[in-house]
Amino acid sequence: MSSSISPIALDQLTASATELLRELIRTPSFSREEGGTAELLTAFLERLGVPVQRLGHNVWARNRHFDANKPTILLNSHHDTVQPGSTWTYNPFGAVVEGDRLTGLGSNDAGASAVSLLAAFLHFQGQENLPYNLICALTAEEEISGAGGIRSVLPALGTIDLGVVGEPTQMDLAVAEKGLVVLDCVAHGRTGHAARDEGDNALYRALADMQWFRDFRFERVSELLGPVKMTVTQIQAGTQHNVVPDRCTFVVDVRPNELYSNAEVVELVRRHVQADVTPRSLHLNSSRISLDHPLVRRGLALGCCPFGSATLSDQSMMPFTTVKIGPGDSARSHTPDEYILLSEIRQGIGGYIALLDGLRL
Repeated sequence: MSSSISPIALDQLTASATELLRELIRTPSFSREEGGTAELLTAFLERLGVPVQRLGHNVWARNRHFDANKPTILLNSHHDTVQPGSTWTYNPFGAVVEGDRLTGLGSNDAGASAVSLLAAFLHFQGQENLPYNLICALTAEEEISGAGGIRSVLPALGTIDLGVVGEPTQMDLAVAEKGLVVLDCVAHGRTGHAARDEGDNALYRALADMQWFRDFRFERVSELLGPVKMTVTQIQAGTQHNVVPDRCTFVVDVRPNELYSNAEVVELVRRHVQADVTPRSLHLNSSRISLDHPLVRRGLALGCCPFGSATLSDQSMMPFTTVKIGPGDSARSHTPDEYILLSEIRQGIGGYIALLDGLRL
């Protein structure tokens, strides 16, 4: 992906972004515990003279010549991480550089995207004649879709016309993303003695519903994301071996494609099963951006490949047009000895700048 920035300037941005990423890796930032990395990001921007705002562990800044009459683009990624597994062979917080490889927790998901977006923001933030406004927001609690993350910040940002969400996509364009709705289901029956033919077994009622979840096929199938996927993942019933259970609870993980809203999925499920169905939330919705959108057209011209993403990100909580793109590989996320290539950070910064330079919405 070619970029409008000079190689020397790109090298400087890459060096600064890489050092910031190493500092972030060395600072544990598990979801809801991102105070240390929020302080690092705030101090980094303040040293550069960029006015910065913070809410909880969320940090954001606007371009210097922000104009309310222009459309606004949000550059967003997250600085929280999952917990490291027991099979790491490196120190998860060591930020070790070996040749082109930087190993550390959160390096790929999504530290490289965060520092690359921030570098691109810094490239543009002082320019006077941008055809749009820029907000760069590095937010918390993405890994748990928490209320203290991007959802808490959006009301303070004003109207957003386009969101660029940084996640590891090998700098290809995720133009659609599956949503998530978790269903808590309760099947009801009547107790009885297991030795006699009595009672109404709630477990058997639940099994009939679970069979439906396994076999049902939603009518609308996405060209990018395929069908809606439903998976029963947990079940609990009974108090002792000789009592017919009068209650059986089970959990269903549902991944809607962009052709269904979460509310529509829940309504359809309730029409087909006997159990009581309660969604834990409806806010993690699927998304899609048109292939004719100016940013997507720019990306295609630069050699980005469009695809549909099965993995959830913070764009599920953004009620405006979004695209997901970033350096790194999603297959490395949440794995032992997670890493990013320094060349991928450079490519990410240059790629973001090339996408944004002269873009008109």
